[in-house]
Amino acid sequence: MKPTLQVRLSQHLALTPQLQQSIRLLQLSTLELHQEVEQMLEQNPFLEPEEDATPYEFGAERATPAQREEHDTPGTQVGEGGDEPAGMDTAEFGTTERDDWENGTERDDFDGIRELPSSASSSSAGDAGGDMDANERSTHAPSLQDHLRAQLSGMRLAPQDAAAVMVLIESLTDDGYLDGTLEDIAERVSDSLGITGIDAREELLDQLRCGLKWLQSLEPAGVGAADLGDCLALQLRHHPASPARTCALAICAGHLPLLARRDLKKLAAATGADEATVKAAQALIVACEPKPGRPFAPAESLIVVPDVIVQKSGRNWKAVLNPEVMPKLKVSDLYAQAIRGQRGGANGHPGLSARLQEARWFIRNIQQRFDTILRVSQAIVERQKAFFTHGEIAMKPLVLREIADELGLHESTISRVTTAKYMTTPFGTFELKYFFGSSLNTDAGGNASSTAVRALIKQFVAAESAAKPLSDSQIADMLEEQGIQVARRTVAKYREALKIAPANLRKAM
Repeated sequence: MKPTLQVRLSQHLALTPQLQQSIRLLQLSTLELHQEVEQMLEQNPFLEPEEDATPYEFGAERATPAQREEHDTPGTQVGEGGDEPAGMDTAEFGTTERDDWENGTERDDFDGIRELPSSASSSSAGDAGGDMDANERSTHAPSLQDHLRAQLSGMRLAPQDAAAVMVLIESLTDDGYLDGTLEDIAERVSDSLGITGIDAREELLDQLRCGLKWLQSLEPAGVGAADLGDCLALQLRHHPASPARTCALAICAGHLPLLARRDLKKLAAATGADEATVKAAQALIVACEPKPGRPFAPAESLIVVPDVIVQKSGRNWKAVLNPEVMPKLKVSDLYAQAIRGQRGGANGHPGLSARLQEARWFIRNIQQRFDTILRVSQAIVERQKAFFTHGEIAMKPLVLREIADELGLHESTISRVTTAKYMTTPFGTFELKYFFGSSLNTDAGGNASSTAVRALIKQFVAAESAAKPLSDSQIADMLEEQGIQVARRTVAKYREALKIAPANLRKAM
């Protein structure tokens, strides 16, 4: 074929670097955003933190591009061809055994819900009167390893034994279990110290066995266990000798699966005890802590800082951005004026001019990110007014498309906004995705939210008889009496999402 030249007209969407950055910032969580800000402050000298910034509320007059430009640096311009609409909407660009022990424990973190302790919620809402900030709390709260080292320092052990205990302390998981067998730990230590002889490795293993006994004598009881049965047995040995304790130790030695299934008859046959003793043994085991390191978990890992706070405004509800999570940035006047003061202006320094433009765009994209989050949050509040008054049982069906059509944004943008963003309400702190639920038919011809149906299931299970727990079919019949048509398999799916065990595991022994 002979090569030729042709002129064609076509339309296509070009993602500018500014638009790509806006999309990326929109889907970041609060922690990831602050990490991004810290990284940008280190890389770009034109960015600097600003202390005096006012909170931004929904309904407040938005700053015009000229006002934002003046807020950044007087006399500088943001650049040409960059006036995207608020929200930067675009098209879609690619959219064990220990567990058996905790089976049946009901939790409230399904579908992204995160319940905050009251102290965490109040502090995250901007309580400036607190005695300590998060960094100070984390500094003063000892970890499990710190707690064990403090006890070890008060013991008069031989240097070899103290070193062995220290090695085992460093080999603990966050739950307080050994991270591998003693042989695995000894092999890792041997490799790090360059120990190659067989006799030397055996001597090291013996020292670790001795150190393990010292470790397991420390508080909290159960620390240094190899598995769940070992952990429970270590705690049970602190109880006075009794037939119930003997039966409990036998159960922990090899019959925990039967205990998880609440098979009373097989437990009695396996341990040779009567039913009364088995029930007493079960009470002893239930009182134990399956994860000894849990009380020493960092408090910050349990805290979710909300992006939006819902407040009562007359008869309505209003969404307000949490000022604690909003980065306060500005363009450095010193560096910007230094560039303009040079002969030829910013055009004489193309590299510095690009960094200055990058700083302006970064600030602007962060402002657009929070503006979009606030618009979406207020739209959710308007759609779910009944929830903020009556709780999750009054939740209405809602899908991403409804909010997208209302705000004139793409559905993918709503999905990015509602992921890893949290809202504080009178009933707790929830991920924005929690307020979206599928629709279920009712006898009256209306629709019920799947979230409200889950709340009803939780209420039914909470009020059931421990001797005769409700089956999935019975729960489906009770929902039908409420006018909600739900199949048994749908009830089972919602029950599993609520972390509620089946009826046979909820039955009292």
